[in-house]
Amino acid sequence: MRAYISHFSPFSHLFYFVVQLLSVVVAPIPSNITALAGALLFGTWPAFLLTWGAVVAGSVLVFWLARVLGQSFVDRLVSRAASTKYLDLVRRKRDVFLFLAFLFPFFPDDLLCILAGLTDIPLGRFCLLVLVARPWGLLASCLVGGSVLTVPYWAMALLGLAGLAVFVVCMKYGDRWEEKLLERFRK
Repeated sequence: MRAYISHFSPFSHLFYFVVQLLSVVVAPIPSNITALAGALLFGTWPAFLLTWGAVVAGSVLVFWLARVLGQSFVDRLVSRAASTKYLDLVRRKRDVFLFLAFLFPFFPDDLLCILAGLTDIPLGRFCLLVLVARPWGLLASCLVGGSVLTVPYWAMALLGLAGLAVFVVCMKYGDRWEEKLLERFRK
């Protein structure tokens, strides 16, 4: 990949950005994997900033396209099985589910951005969720890819299990917590 991208020098950073953007829009490829490769190519922080910018832009773009073009657009990008599996969940749990899915790496978050466009979530709130929750998994991938952070496999497994436990608890009680939080803001 390094040799291929170096052919695009002096525009290799732009090329990487476009690849990251297209990975969200055209072929939902986990951005965490390409972020790892980007950190190897460009270093941790340049890869993180390029990846985060591209992922945010791609997420908002597919959300907006789904909102404007509707179900026929979504059907071209998302399988019927995945759409059935996640769309109802996104509609019911909306903010809590999207925040948690964006927060944890290797979730089908690109696919969820497309499906979120079919819901009633406001674009501004969606953008805020993407900006706040999506960078953390990307940052972790860039830190590992740039060799700034080394995590043994057993620690990754423990982190994964802890993340799964937090996800399950939040999915079960998140609606209640969200309602109480919104009540406080209304006062």
